[in-house]
Amino acid sequence: MSELGHEFDSDVITEQDIDVKEPKSYHVILYNDNYTTMEFVVYVLEAVFHHSGPNAEKIMLDVHQKGKGVAGTFTRDIAETKALQTRTLAKEHKFPLRCVAEPA
Repeated sequence: MSELGHEFDSDVITEQDIDVKEPKSYHVILYNDNYTTMEFVVYVLEAVFHHSGPNAEKIMLDVHQKGKGVAGTFTRDIAETKALQTRTLAKEHKFPLRCVAEPA
């Protein structure tokens, strides 16, 4: 008992009490179409996703040959923002490039 006659349980939160979860990851996926040029896909990968030239070309080839490619993996908000930036840029250049953010 304390001086005031009360018993207290500890209200201190320790590191063991905190259950920190990593945010879920989302892939930003680019899909192949018959109109968007390979050069534009590389441009998007460099400008929006900050890939190096050789890495952007590798991803572009995945899109072209496999039908889709992962432009990057991010938290949900960042993935959705990058997908929107990509769709906006494609629309401005009159390309139908399909880009979505989906759970990794």
